[in-house]
Amino acid sequence: MHPISYSGEIYMTRQEVYAEIKGMFGLVPKFIQLIPDSSLEMEWQLFKRVQFDEGAIPNKYRELIGIGIAAVSKCRYCVAFHTVAAKLNGATDAEIEDAIHFAKSAAGWSTWINGFALDFEEFKKELETMAAFIRSQNS
Repeated sequence: MHPISYSGEIYMTRQEVYAEIKGMFGLVPKFIQLIPDSSLEMEWQLFKRVQFDEGAIPNKYRELIGIGIAAVSKCRYCVAFHTVAAKLNGATDAEIEDAIHFAKSAAGWSTWINGFALDFEEFKKELETMAAFIRSQNS
């Protein structure tokens, strides 16, 4: 029998969610085991959708973005997860290194620009001017 939520919707039991996870990964990772019953199915459905459904950005590139975000936020668990996932989606060591280097550069420039509290509207105008110049050079 399926439990009924407060909204009256039928949802998966912990055992059903675990069976699905084991079918995909061969085990239920500890970080999933720690999710409370009240949100387990929701978290699992969201995890599958975000991590595995192909969106406008192919999974390989999403995982490379994930590596960069994880590196900047200093989450070693996330770096490990997204590195493995990127490789499973075909990323090379060189692409992973490039993603990390790009994240380092972006974080560094963010620190620099924010540290000087540059005027945001002026910054956007400069970007527009630079982009227009580049477009004119490429046409």
